[in-house]
Formats: sequence, structure tokens, C-alpha cells
Amino acid sequence: DLNSRLGEDSKFSVNDFLVKAAALALREFPNLNSGLEGDQLVRHGEINIGVAVALEEGLLTVVLRAADRTPLGQLSSELRELVGRARAGRVRAGDIEGSTFTVSNLGMYQVDHFIAIINPPEAAILAVGSVREEAVVQAGAIVPGTRLQVTLSADHRVTDGAEAARWLQVFRSYIEAPVHLLV
Repeated sequence: DLNSRLGEDSKFSVNDFLVKAAALALREFPNLNSGLEGDQLVRHGEINIGVAVALEEGLLTVVLRAADRTPLGQLSSELRELVGRARAGRVRAGDIEGSTFTVSNLGMYQVDHFIAIINPPEAAILAVGSVREEAVVQAGAIVPGTRLQVTLSADHRVTDGAEAARWLQVFRSYIEAPVHLLV
């Protein structure tokens, strides 16, 4: 609905919503926005989301700084610019340094589900599969629905499965009601 009201240069991608939802969910779970440097746990003050970008030479992660505080439109524009520079071979050092959590989305490759490997020293990474239409049961009836599978890999030296599950619940609530990503 939003994209139907926007020009071609300012349309949102599914990834924009995923990154914003991850950033907002991290506010509630600072352990997942932490990392290990040696034996020391470091809690990051900012939520800087790394976004994996596939290039001919391999994978590169660009970084959206303060993603939780950046309005969705600006986040979308910054991500488009970062990815563009990476694909053009004009990446800057600041574009790829300082991530505190990573989102790796293989949905555009029609991958339904995968497990991503944590980028040290980060404590967690979100793996995102493709958005699919499928039959779902709703109030006892089979109806068309849209589904997305995600997997959260988390370092159990920093967090545990219960906290990761609670983070996923909050993340899901943002994805299922994306209007909350706009405020």
C-alpha cells in the first residue's frame, strides 16, 4: 500500500521492514545487541544493523547506524545507497564497520529457510527466507495467507534460547503490524 503512493526512487523493500523491526526488537533485548571481545561482554549503546549484500566476489555486510532511531523512509534510502556503493565497488570503510547485529536475507533467491552463522563479535544474526503465499488455517477455515520463515542464531555465551524466542516474538509483532514501524 505504501509503495503504491511513492515514486520509483523511494519505494520500500521487504528488507527495509525487516531491518527496522529487528532494530526495534533489539531495544527490548540488549543482550542480543551485545558482543564478545575476548572474554569481555560488550553491550553496545547504538543499534547498528549489518545487512548482508551478495557480490560477485562474495558476501559483504553494510551497516545502518542507529537503525532503531532512523525513520523508515530514511533507513530505506540509506540502505539503497549503501548497497549501491557496495555493488559498484565504491564501498567506504564506514559503510562496513561497526555492526552490532546482522540481517541476512536470501528471500530474493527463493530460499525458504536457512540458518546463518553469527558474525563475530556480534551475539546474534537473523536469517530471512522468502515471502510466500500459502494456505493457512484462520478461525477454523483455510484461507490464503502470506508467510515468512526466519531463524535467529544466537551466541549462548551471551544469551539463551528463551531470550532469543522472546526477541522473535517481538520481531514478529512488528512484522505482522508494520504500521508500528512508521511511528
